[in-house]
Amino acid sequence: MGSLWDDLESLVDAPSSFSAKSGERGTIKPKANFNAEQDAAALKKALEGLGTNEKIVIEILTTRSSAQRQLICKAYEKATSRTLVKDLKGDTSGNFEDLLVALVTPPAEYDCHEVMRAMKGAGTKDKVLIEIFASRSNQQIKDLSDIYFKETKKQLTAALESEVSGDYSKALLLLALGKRDESTTVDVNKAREDAKTLYNAGEKKWGTDESKFIEILCKKSIPHLRQTVIEYKNISGKTLQQSIEGEMSGDLENLLVAVVKCVKSVPGYFAELLHESMKGAGTDESTLNRIMVSRSEIDLLDIRAEFKKLYKHSLLSAIQVMEVLRA
Repeated sequence: MGSLWDDLESLVDAPSSFSAKSGERGTIKPKANFNAEQDAAALKKALEGLGTNEKIVIEILTTRSSAQRQLICKAYEKATSRTLVKDLKGDTSGNFEDLLVALVTPPAEYDCHEVMRAMKGAGTKDKVLIEIFASRSNQQIKDLSDIYFKETKKQLTAALESEVSGDYSKALLLLALGKRDESTTVDVNKAREDAKTLYNAGEKKWGTDESKFIEILCKKSIPHLRQTVIEYKNISGKTLQQSIEGEMSGDLENLLVAVVKCVKSVPGYFAELLHESMKGAGTDESTLNRIMVSRSEIDLLDIRAEFKKLYKHSLLSAIQVMEVLRA
C-alpha cells in the first residue's frame, strides 16, 4: 500500500514556482535531457526478476510528462516485445497497479476507460460520469468520444442514453456532445436575462422547470455562466448552487451543482472532491487516482492552492496522513 502513497506524493509534491502560463499549472512537466530508451531499459530491469523495484518505477513514471511516458511505452515494447501496461499489471496489484496503468495511458484514453468502467456492470457509477462531463472541455470530451467509438464502434451518447434516464439523462447527454458555446466575450445584459430565466424557472414559481436550468447550464459558455452566477445572486439573494440544491434532487442536482462549481473554479471543485475522497473511515482511491493523474499536467498546482485555502492544511500532508492511517 505504501507504494500507492509514494506515487501520489510524487505527483503532488512539485515546486510551486512553476510557470503560471496557460497549460503550465500542472505539477508534472517534461523532463529535460529525456531519453525514452534509457527509461525503458531502467523499467525493464526494475520489473524483471524477483520483486519489483517500485522506487525506480515511481521515480520514472511520476517525473515524465504524459507524452514522454508514451515514448517510453513504445521504446519498452520495442526492447521487450511486451507492452509496459501488461508488465505493470503482472508485477503490481490493487490501487498501486491502477495508478501506474493510469500514468502510462494517454489522457483521453484514460478518461474514456473511466467512463466505460462507470457504465459497466450493475448500476452506473454516476459520480464518475458527473465528475468527467462537468469538468472537461469540449476538446477533451470529443477526444474521449472518438476513442470510445474507435474501441467499441458505438457512439458514446447512444451508450450513455441506454444507461441513464429522465432530466439527468438530458443534461448529461448535452454535456457529452461536447458542444458548449466557447465564446469568451460576455454580454452582461444577456447574463442577467439568463439569471432571470433561471430565477423564474425555480425560486419564483411553484415547482421547477428543470429544462431551463439544463438548457442554460449545459450549453452556454463558461465566461457567460460565470457572470450569470453573479447576476443570479443579485436577483435572488441566494446563490445559484443553493437554489439548485433546494429545488432539485438526485443525480440531476448533483450534475448541475458540479457544473456550477466548475463554472466558479475547476481547481476548487477538484480540491473538494479530493477532500471527500480522503474523508472518513475509508479512502476512495479510484477518485484520488483519477484526479491526481488527470490533473497532474493541467492544474494540480491550482488544486493544491485551493485545497490549502479550503481546508487549512496542504494536499501533501492530507495524503501523508492517509498513508499513516492505512499503514
